[in-house]
Amino acid sequence: MLPMLELEGPEQMALDAWLLDQCVLGRCDSPVIRFYTWPGPWLSLGHHQQRQPQHWDHAIANGSVQRVRRPSGGGAVLHDHGLTYALIWPSAPRARREAYLRTSQWLISGCARLGLELQPGQAAAEAGAVNCFASSTAADLVDALGHKRIGSAQFWRRGHLLQHGEVLINPATRLWSDLFESSAPPPLHQLTPEAVCTALTDALPTLWPDMAWENHELTASHWQEVKQQSADYRVCSGASSSSSPDACIDATA
Repeated sequence: MLPMLELEGPEQMALDAWLLDQCVLGRCDSPVIRFYTWPGPWLSLGHHQQRQPQHWDHAIANGSVQRVRRPSGGGAVLHDHGLTYALIWPSAPRARREAYLRTSQWLISGCARLGLELQPGQAAAEAGAVNCFASSTAADLVDALGHKRIGSAQFWRRGHLLQHGEVLINPATRLWSDLFESSAPPPLHQLTPEAVCTALTDALPTLWPDMAWENHELTASHWQEVKQQSADYRVCSGASSSSSPDACIDATA
């Protein structure tokens, strides 16, 4: 487990991809998890996401939000006053649905500790969705009123899994409306990213009952590798309406 960090979007994505690479290279044989926040609003685009509404250009140009490409799939996610998790799972269950089911049990258990009761969504998966939170599939978690609270996406490499998820806590309602032309889920004023991080950490035994989690810090050389890779996830301005996902230098598998 890594400490909770707040980094620029490209560094966050590069760190998650780097951790997955370590597993692919055989340098870790147990799951790694980390939680993090973002410095200001960031819009992360799914790895293969091509559709980007033209009106996003204005929000990018005026500095309302920055943009980054995720290594994981799915639609765009607005990261603002929420909590992001990244789970790197070596030799995860090969059935994607099974992996989602098991991680959902962990997320449900953790949020229940905070009085937030969640359940899987019921909508069918929609290919090419612009807004990750526009629908709720079985991979997502919704509250009692049907509001999507946690959206998750996966990226697989050689049998190893990187799963990203965003816990919506207090989304910026006006920015959400400007970007997605819909209403944001209501805020959860009683929760903080730190409280959610603690609850989800405490609930990890529901997923791995026999595992002893240890805290780890990256070395200076590790950080240098991450920073060198961060350019792969940057998205240049002025490219949101492109029909291609290559907005600057796109993430590659």
